[in-house]
Order: sequence, then structure tokens, then C-alpha cells
Amino acid sequence: MRISVVDVGSNTVRLVVADAEGGVPLPVHTAKWRLRLSQHVAHGGRIPDESVQQLCEAVAAAGRTAERWGAAEPLAFATAVVRSAPNRPEVLQAVRAETGIGLCTLPGEVEAELTFLAARRWMGWRSGPLALLDIGGGSLEVAFGRGRLPDFAASLPLGAARLTHEFFQGEDLPSARSVKALRRKVRHELRDVAARIRWEGPRTAVATSRTFQQLGRLCGAAPGRHGPFMERRLHRTELRRSLERLAALPAAERARLPGISAPRATQSLAGAVIGHTTMKLTGLKVVTICPWALREGVLLRHIEDGPSWWEDIVQFGEEMSWCGAATGDAVPLRIATPAR
Repeated sequence: MRISVVDVGSNTVRLVVADAEGGVPLPVHTAKWRLRLSQHVAHGGRIPDESVQQLCEAVAAAGRTAERWGAAEPLAFATAVVRSAPNRPEVLQAVRAETGIGLCTLPGEVEAELTFLAARRWMGWRSGPLALLDIGGGSLEVAFGRGRLPDFAASLPLGAARLTHEFFQGEDLPSARSVKALRRKVRHELRDVAARIRWEGPRTAVATSRTFQQLGRLCGAAPGRHGPFMERRLHRTELRRSLERLAALPAAERARLPGISAPRATQSLAGAVIGHTTMKLTGLKVVTICPWALREGVLLRHIEDGPSWWEDIVQFGEEMSWCGAATGDAVPLRIATPAR
């Protein structure tokens, strides 16, 4: 069986085509289309018509690519940048009308659950009680659990692109005052969730997402060319030193540092502040960088629980337009969860 997933993020549209024999999603082809929606859309702002058209073209290209590689219609979802847009229903309808692909948005807590599942499957049961951290463009996902799915999951408005726009807008070299204000924001939003993680006392902590991967590389982790099975860890003390290094450089010079890509250089400082503050508040001195994240979690859940799981999500999304009245907040997902 060959399946595929399309992930519409704040910077790119990514496609993964995978074989699912033996219950493991083994990638056979990946592709990405760079949209940089976060550069054109303030958080919570309307997605402009030009960006919607570019999104439709990218999703259509992803669908054609998946078909060429022998996969059925992709499991397509969008993260915070679309989820929080006031014209979200219109965006989703436009994508379906122009591509035939049913793009939906997932509540942040469901993103955390699926990412946790991917981390659990990658790390294995010997990792014991597991804490998860994931920094996206628009949100920070935190989860903890002892089983297949988390006992606790939260999504907070602490994405690297979002906070860069909120605190560093117009500052190529952010002031110490701006960095301090950002850190204060993270502490305030994270206080209760961090207390829960400290209380649970995880045996293992895992970090996923491109932001953490780049921070890990900056702090000395092996480069990607060494393959996914190379163990990579990020120590809080090293991240603190790297944070100070990032804060002293404009974005163009950050892009020359190990691991920091040019498209993410602008938001790398905010990502480092979020990552370090989160690790400090949760009491985590070291995290393991996990190569599996949300996309793999969607594939795994589809493999393990069958197509009806995704069909329920799409149907629920169509009925509710994933809207919380006029606020644009995600409606809590009410879909039965299989036994863990």
C-alpha cells in the first residue's frame, strides 16, 4: 500500500509519499513548494487572494506528484497559518474546487497528539514516560504520555514566525529589550503547561520540527547527511550559548551559521528563545531530536487505525469549517480515540 500526505505549513507545502507495508511509513519520495505564507500573512490575518492561488497551485502539483508515484489522494492538512485565518473556510473551499483535494485544518491539540505518536513510534517503548516539544511557525505543541497517545497535549500561540512578527518586526538586529519581552511572553503562556510537565517527570524528552533540527545542528548535532538514525541531542546549556550568538547577528549573518537556513534565519532567534525558555521552564536539560513529526504521525494513525479515522476528520472539518464562531478559534475535535 502506498499513501501520501501533504502538509501546508507557514513556509512550505511538503509532500511525503510512503510505502506502508509492515505498519511503518517508509518514504519513497518527498517534495516541497516554498510559499512563505508567514511573510505575507500576519498571524490571525486574512490570506490574500494571490497567496490562495499559489497555495492551490502547490497542492495541485503535490496531488499530481503523488499520483505519479502510485499513491491515492493525499491526506492533506494545513497548520496554524491557515487555521487562524479569518477566511479559512474560503481558502479550504478554493483548494478543493481547484484541485479536487480535501485540505483540512487540525486543532493544535490534535497536531500535538499525532506528533507524539510519531515520536513514540520512533523512540520505542524503552523511552518510558515521554515529553514532546514541537515549535512550528504559528504554535508550540507540548505533550506528555506513557502510552501510544499522550495523556496530556497542549497547543500554545508560541510559533517562531508568529513571535518574530510580533516582537521583532522591523528589527533586523533585535534589541535586548525585544528579546526580553519575547521571553516574558513565552514564560507567561507556558507557565501552567510547564508545571504539568515538571510534575509528570518524564524519563525521556523529544523535540521535533525543523526549528529544533536547525537549533540542534547549530549546537553541534550531526548534519542531516549522516542519516536519520544518527542520535542527535540538544543540551539546554549549549542552546543558551547559541541563543546569545544568534542575538548578536542580523539575519543575513545568522544564515551563515551551521544548520541555519536562509529562509529561516529571520525567525531563528525567536525559535531559540522559545526552545530555551521551554526547556528551562519544563526542567528539561537535554532533548533528543526526533526526525519523525506531524506528517509521520498522520501516516501512522492512518496505517494503524484505518482510513475511517481520516474520513471522520475531513467530515467534521467540512461540517464545522473548523471555525469557532467568528473568532477563528479551532473547535475541539470530538472523534473517538481508539484504546492506547
